[in-house]
Amino acid sequence: MFKSLAFISKSELTREKQKDYRNVVIIQVVIIVSGLTLSEFLLQGTQTPAAKLVTTVFSSFAAIYAFLLWDLLRNFTRSVLLVRLYLVVLIGIVFIGTLVEFPYYTILEVPNRQLYLLTIHGLLFPIEVTVIAFAIRDIFSGEFLTPDKLWGSACIFLMIGISFGSLYDLICIVSPGSLGVALGMGLPNYSECVRYSLCILGGLDPALPNASRLIRNISVIEAVWSNLFVVLIIGKLMGLPRPSKTDTAET
Repeated sequence: MFKSLAFISKSELTREKQKDYRNVVIIQVVIIVSGLTLSEFLLQGTQTPAAKLVTTVFSSFAAIYAFLLWDLLRNFTRSVLLVRLYLVVLIGIVFIGTLVEFPYYTILEVPNRQLYLLTIHGLLFPIEVTVIAFAIRDIFSGEFLTPDKLWGSACIFLMIGISFGSLYDLICIVSPGSLGVALGMGLPNYSECVRYSLCILGGLDPALPNASRLIRNISVIEAVWSNLFVVLIIGKLMGLPRPSKTDTAET
């Protein structure tokens, strides 16, 4: 189940990382597009048939994304303890989240929804940050420009938007209304937080002038960090030579 980095060649590891990065990017695009286009149904009420379907679809994509993050993490560390710990945490998040958020009937009811959401996002956000940190170290290492670095750059860029969206949602859970709009806790507010984050990431006006000062200040950090990342990536990757056939054969 756990591939050992000590017994895998460099070329095999490169191909594995390229595949894992590509898979994460694909599911990120699906989550972002579906979240931005289908979230309108959630604003009409979470108990409508359309909203229930959207919740089911989005929850399925989120579960796949959680697994792919874990699968990507396995490329970066030899620590079996860390990999297993994150697997257990992600399985717990997906399992509990499915039971609580199942839209068609109540399977598990939590007495304090605010504490439940705070716990879920509080566990997920550090995992996202850890994967981002490992991925950044990975794409800035090495002497050649390889396809996995290009996919990795796209993966990190989109993950920055999603992870900052999670951070904004955490702030809204602790202090409801911080985004400046009246939305229900859970998927409706989370989708709006991700939209806000992607607007900041893309240099667009999020059109939320009543967002709290804390969120606006963090959005400045996100904008500066994302632009700095793009500049560093362009400088790093464009300066790397492509591996020759000899170098590929040696690895």
